[in-house]
Amino acid sequence: MKKMKTTASPTVHRCMGKDGTIRVEDSGQDRFLQKLYTSFYGRVLLKVLTQPGFSKAAGAFLDRRASRFLIRPFIEKNHMDMRPYVKRPYRSFNDFFTREILPTERMIDCDPIHLVSPCDGKISIYPLDETAEFAVKGSVYTLERILKNPSLAKRYEGGYACVFRLCVDDYHRYSYPADGEKSENIRISGILHTVNPIAVESVPVYHENTREYCLLKTERFGTLIQMEVGAMMVGRICNYHGPRYVKKGSEKGRFEFGGSTILLLVQKGQATFREKFLKNTAQGIETQVEMGEWIGTAK
Repeated sequence: MKKMKTTASPTVHRCMGKDGTIRVEDSGQDRFLQKLYTSFYGRVLLKVLTQPGFSKAAGAFLDRRASRFLIRPFIEKNHMDMRPYVKRPYRSFNDFFTREILPTERMIDCDPIHLVSPCDGKISIYPLDETAEFAVKGSVYTLERILKNPSLAKRYEGGYACVFRLCVDDYHRYSYPADGEKSENIRISGILHTVNPIAVESVPVYHENTREYCLLKTERFGTLIQMEVGAMMVGRICNYHGPRYVKKGSEKGRFEFGGSTILLLVQKGQATFREKFLKNTAQGIETQVEMGEWIGTAK
């Protein structure tokens, strides 16, 4: 695997919000992760924290009624607006974390030539080179290693990889970006690094984390690959459907607690993407998007 040089110095992460303003992310969590991923003792601790058993044990607690006391502090710490969500009592913290949004809050772009975002999150769009590789921060990723399928990876040479990073305060249900015939779900077991950019700069997260993907054969966008990537504290990727015909915007599944990532792979010549996403990615800026928002157009 190719690897770029990385540095232990703090990194500034920038995200463009829906209002067009650029926010600089530098939280206490970022500073903690910087030490965790760049110091000797931090890397020793990571050997424990990234094991699926750790996330499984944490998830078991978050499924219990006893975890409900965490909900209010979590809402307050993350300054979350709960008005867009269905109002109901929560059985556990995970029940709160996978809460449903009101149908009026995520209007799906129904134009058949528009490809839409499958989730809420921060989008970056990377061109795939002639060997189906793309660079994210300090790491170079190959689709062959991500998919564990060399012949499938080859079909996406010269295309695009859309990376949607979900933070803990994002809506953690996700949908289909277009109408199409969905394949079976293909699971690749691994460990569970955080998907915070600090980790992505230090280790090949998308090569190592547990992930699950399907092929989506569409009329206007060729065959898309939609992959859900688990993260630290997110041992469960819950996809609802096996092979079937699906509609754009219909719910595909959900992540349980933690930040997560969705990769959307698009074949060469099948779509053009909104210029602001490409420009921001080239400048190292993520862009906030919502589920159902138009991100690209069929060629």
